[in-house]
Amino acid sequence: VITEDLTVFNTAEIVDGINEYLDEKGYSFILGNLRLYKKYDNDFYKNDEYINAAGREFRVMISQRVAGIIYIGAHVREIDIVPSDCTVPVVVAYGFDKDKKIPSIIYDDEEAVYEAVSSLVDNGAKKIGLIKGEKGSLHTAARERGYRRALKEKGIKVDSGLELAGNWERKGGYTAAKKLIAKGVDAIFSMSDTMSVGVYDYANEAGIKIGTDLEIISFDNREISEELTPPLSSIAIPLSEIGRSAADIMVNMLDNEEYQAESISKLKCRMIKR
Repeated sequence: VITEDLTVFNTAEIVDGINEYLDEKGYSFILGNLRLYKKYDNDFYKNDEYINAAGREFRVMISQRVAGIIYIGAHVREIDIVPSDCTVPVVVAYGFDKDKKIPSIIYDDEEAVYEAVSSLVDNGAKKIGLIKGEKGSLHTAARERGYRRALKEKGIKVDSGLELAGNWERKGGYTAAKKLIAKGVDAIFSMSDTMSVGVYDYANEAGIKIGTDLEIISFDNREISEELTPPLSSIAIPLSEIGRSAADIMVNMLDNEEYQAESISKLKCRMIKR
């Protein structure tokens, strides 16, 4: 197993899912951690040294005679780092292979947000603001599609003026919430729990009661969701299931030469209502 960075919030649980499945099947694994966030920050994938570091780790694993390699991305994106001369099967988790030749496991951002925003409308929300992640992120694009599709299907006009960038940051969530509440929104969908904390910060400062004056649903279901007052409803990413699915595909590839996995498998997220 090669991880891009073991300290990123999604990675440990994916590794645990892999570990659990392989234990059941009698396999062991070696863990390699590239530590890319620690070395190159959030833009690591724009650094050529990242590709070189990944290539070296693949060669180290192959030299230790592993049967296969599961590569875990730090965030979902197109991944093009598997060496062309790699001699063992590879599965990508939390990302997808550029050429779609390598089986990849991701989750369905769009459908999860579609269901969440639909539930806000069903609960009576009429004017729903959106706090977005970074521009250019596949997560941002997919979640925006889910938001817009839900509004259209529920007969609510899409207003781009209610779609503001928070750039995955708490401060960005605060600034966006201040502007959205001034525009009269009665609900917000925030694309990350970190930005949602910023929404709570502004609401507390402005004397707005979350859950009474303003509804909010978020994404990631990180530990902070339960710590907030009131607790935050959030979409849980199926991290352990991603790990188990990646391991299942790998074991099937090793046990059966004729096994054909889907190029990209999308797993369903789960809403945690609080």
